[in-house]
Amino acid sequence: MGLLRATDPASLSAVPFSYPEVGATGDAVLPAGYHAAEHRAVVGTGPAAFARATAAVFGWRAQRGAGLRVHADGPASSPGTVVVLTAGLPRLGYDLPCRVVWARTEGAERGFAYGTLAGHPESGEERFTVRLTDDGDVVYGIRVFFRLASPAARLAGPLSLALQRLGTARYVATIRRAARS
Repeated sequence: MGLLRATDPASLSAVPFSYPEVGATGDAVLPAGYHAAEHRAVVGTGPAAFARATAAVFGWRAQRGAGLRVHADGPASSPGTVVVLTAGLPRLGYDLPCRVVWARTEGAERGFAYGTLAGHPESGEERFTVRLTDDGDVVYGIRVFFRLASPAARLAGPLSLALQRLGTARYVATIRRAARS
């Protein structure tokens, strides 16, 4: 996995997670020993905006909007789906392998979470949700815990953390556009 490598998601079905707390983005308290962040933003109003935002989340639009290429062996709505997100130029990219660990496709809050697989430069989990509040607001949420796992990520330290924040901002902007269009 990594530079100059195109990885087939189906070949990663047995690759282990790179962290032990699988599913912990659903816990009340995120695991200790990781960088952790939660971000929520109102991205629209009403059931139609909720439906559009939900479709965008399950269609990997946030990741694509952040500039990542998405190669998945199934839908984001299906736990067990392996996705390889590729950052960088088409021939000079870095593969970021993950597996969907949780998904909810019904109710007033919908979304999915994926966890990093061995070979990912980070170690941890990210959850993406869309919630329709009783007041009609559509709230997009991101909940994440991670560690810099690869030597290159640790060496890049502050740059890696800045890229994480930039990715979050792009995720929100993408889902906001989807909810409103």
